[in-house]
Formats: sequence, C-alpha cells, structure tokens
Amino acid sequence: MMRLPAFIYLAPRALDEAARMLADHGPSAMAVAGGTDLYPNMKRRQFEPKVLVGLRGLRELQGVRGNERDGLTIGAGTVLGHLTAHPLVAAWYPVLGRAAELISNPQIRHMGTVGGNLLVDTRCNYYNMPYSWRKSISFCMKKDGDVCWVAPGGSKCWAISSSDLAPVVIALDAKVRLRSAAGERVIAAAELYRDDGIAYLGKRPDEILVDIQVPPANGWRATYWKLRRRGSIDFPILGVAAAVRLDGDGTCTHARLVLGAVASRPLDARDAEQALIGKRLTPEVIEEAAYSAFRLAKPLDNTDLTLYYRKQMIRIYVTRALKELAGLAAEEPPSHM
Repeated sequence: MMRLPAFIYLAPRALDEAARMLADHGPSAMAVAGGTDLYPNMKRRQFEPKVLVGLRGLRELQGVRGNERDGLTIGAGTVLGHLTAHPLVAAWYPVLGRAAELISNPQIRHMGTVGGNLLVDTRCNYYNMPYSWRKSISFCMKKDGDVCWVAPGGSKCWAISSSDLAPVVIALDAKVRLRSAAGERVIAAAELYRDDGIAYLGKRPDEILVDIQVPPANGWRATYWKLRRRGSIDFPILGVAAAVRLDGDGTCTHARLVLGAVASRPLDARDAEQALIGKRLTPEVIEEAAYSAFRLAKPLDNTDLTLYYRKQMIRIYVTRALKELAGLAAEEPPSHM
C-alpha cells in the first residue's frame, strides 16, 4: 500500500493569509485544493512537500459570475462538477462545461477544481509510476534522476501537458489572475504554460491561481474533442480545442485551434488557424487545416497508445471538431477512441 509522507497542513481563512503562508515556508510548501492529483503524486514520492496550504475553504476562489457583455470569471477553486452544470457556462461557453465533464469520473469532478486541472502536473510513462518502479530503472530527470528515458540523448524533459481545460481557455483567449504575498498580476492563459516537462508553468511556486477571466462570447463557436483509451477516468492522450467566428455567409473571420497532450504545453496551431480565416468551412478547407495541425504536432512514446496512432488521430480529431463547428457532421461522441 502506498502511503502519504508526513506533512503539516495549514488552513488559511483568507487568500492573503494563504499567500503569506506559501511565502513564509518557501520551496517546502505547496498549495492544495481538491488534491485529486497532488495526493497520488505524493504517495508515489513525485512531490514531497513538508507543508500543504489548503485552499479549499477560501471564498475568494469560489464561484462563476459574469454577464453577456463582460464575459465570465471562474474561481480557480470551483469544483469541476459545478462548472459542468452552471447556467452561465451553459448559456455562453458550453465548451467549458463539455471539457470539464470529460475529466476523469463523477467522484473526481466533485473534488477536483478548475484551477487544479489547469495546473495539473505533466505526465509520462516513466514518471507516473510508484517509487520502487522508478528506482528500479534509475529514475528520470523529472524527479530524482538526470536522464529522460523518452529521449535519453537529450537534456530536456518531454513529459506532456494533460489538462483538458488548458487548451480550451487558451482557445477562448482567457486570462488568469495570480496572487502572491508580493502582489497580483493578470496574464494570458497561454502564458501560464512553458514547453518544459519539469518547469511547465509560467506561475511562480508562491503564486496562487485566483480565477480565470473569459472574454465575452461575441459570436464565437467552440468545441473540445478528447481522445483517451476508455470513456472515463483517463487523462487525454489528445485534446483538440477549436473556436471559430463566422460571418453571415459562413466565412470564417477568426479561428483558434489548440492541441493538448501532444507536448509539454498546449500547442497553438497558428498555421491551421490561418488556413481557415477568410474561407468558408468546406470539407476541403477543413482538411487543409487538419493537415497543418498534423504537421505541427510531434507526439513521443511517453503516454498511452502508440505515438504513430496518436499522430494520425490529430488529423482525424481536428477534422471532426471543425466539421462540428461548421455544422457538416455529427460523428460519434468526442469522449474516447
């Protein structure tokens, strides 16, 4: 049986107090809300904090608010299950509820938080294993070792981003608000991620993700398609977030396409977006965009299923997502292979 290591749990009553606790304890402290990813990682000794600062009871991190003119503000501590059922989300950005509903299972969605999924640790077949297994192969550079077993000749960790919500909030041009004892800042959601399997966040360890600020919908259509082995529980091995804005005759005036789970950060498929803009979303145009996304992504052998299959599915899932937005097809549900 895997057990949690010893730690001190602190329960701040306000956001500023939580920020001070993180600053006071420095690198030995981590923040925790739902803990659905952190606690299993602690049991596997991938994280070994001496202090956990609990964020679950903080009112400043809770709830969804907004209006059609100003957009939505989603508290980072809002549990995923609330996001799937919230009327404001359903009215203006149902893609957020759709992506949240595809995360894991009902039990996790009623414990895990929006912020937790956005900040979820990168994953890899050689890293997400019990301590004894990792020790037997001499660890990897992401934790306790100095070799990436995916690409042993290199100096980079290739663990992949496995957030379902991250590609969606990037595609929606959302911003995030971060708070620390030193102050507050707001950055684009895309700036929250780095192309590094170890230092995968653009957030300092002492900063707390407060909320996600989603701009007004203003005619955007958006969808999210997820590939995984099973119809529930599993992390994505491909996520496709697509958003378009069409004019009166169906011509695409704006487009966003973001790929998840194929790199250490969500990939913004700029060439694919440009292939759509100024054109009607015909099958031929969609195929061109899908091929651009296919060329961009270079998955490695570090997660479920073969990299060759996952590479081919990029083209297929981008095509399906764009066809859905164009109203050209309604294929099988976008939850699993």
